[in-house]
Amino acid sequence: MQIDRTLINASGLGATQDQELGFGNVFSDHMLVRDWAHGEWGRAAITPREPISVEPSALGIHYGQSVFEGLKAYRGTHDGVIRLFRPDRNAARLEASSERLCIPTLPAEEFIECIRQLVATDAAWVPKEREHALYVRPMVFASEGHLAVRPARSYKLVITTAPVAPYFSSRSRALRLKAESRFTRAASGGTGAAKTSGNYAPTLWPMASAAEDGFDQILWLDAQEHAFAEEAGQMNIFFRIGDEVVTPELSGTILPGVTRESALRLLEDWGIKATTRRVSMMELAKASEEGSLLEIFGAGTAAVIASVASISHLGKEISAVPDASGSLAERLREELLGIQYGERPDPHNWIRAVS
Repeated sequence: MQIDRTLINASGLGATQDQELGFGNVFSDHMLVRDWAHGEWGRAAITPREPISVEPSALGIHYGQSVFEGLKAYRGTHDGVIRLFRPDRNAARLEASSERLCIPTLPAEEFIECIRQLVATDAAWVPKEREHALYVRPMVFASEGHLAVRPARSYKLVITTAPVAPYFSSRSRALRLKAESRFTRAASGGTGAAKTSGNYAPTLWPMASAAEDGFDQILWLDAQEHAFAEEAGQMNIFFRIGDEVVTPELSGTILPGVTRESALRLLEDWGIKATTRRVSMMELAKASEEGSLLEIFGAGTAAVIASVASISHLGKEISAVPDASGSLAERLREELLGIQYGERPDPHNWIRAVS
């Protein structure tokens, strides 16, 4: 695949050495842009990262016709090789999200090649520290200027990258979640399974309110009864109840996470019973009281695997009660990180090397 290139004269990497990376505070030198018009995708171009010109009446801004993805590039701990983790699954999810929002789809291999070449161009920006990575953010939005509520006739793909530190600053403290009993993230028949911009803005106020009350994240519940767990903030949620690991089933209201899928596959490899089904807050409260709720953890690209200490639901705490068998969340986290950083075998061919 041929991609045009206009490279920056002097890298900004040196000027950022003393900045705190955080998550999304610092951006690398280049971006990739590609336009869709007249029924086809044009030629992609890697250019210096800069503001883009957008039509004030762009349909993507007015009506939310936009989708995005999130994945990471990792520098090998021992060999320095830069790796992408399961980019084919991000490509498949972007395709599904695009179809749901009437956005032209991008062939999977072209999507991956665009990312590979952009990451290779800014390879120096991939951090060397373990658990740091280069976050890759592709997005596609309707760029046509019009005020009618209809699918646009032109679109723009933009991919930017950012070196990032771990999403949660401290692993020494497990997270506290608030089960949101008033607001909902998604309802049956909606866009909950799509990674679209419009799914995120409505969550900001409830999350800010929860943060003011001392919580780290929200546990979203089902829209119909507010009785069943769905997902947590920007993570899928898992519960270890007795000898079973349970995560809510994909019912169209939950984002199909790549890390979620990977964790389920690893659990299967290890012979650990893992089930996808509805999980009620009543079941979790009972398991907590009986001491059989051994672990709660979230899974996502940003956080990898994050342990949860408790969930506040209707004024009551639902807490995990660890047993002597050790942390399954930590085992999953280390296995995933080991594969991503080239420290452990990759039996399922999840890794795509960049260099």
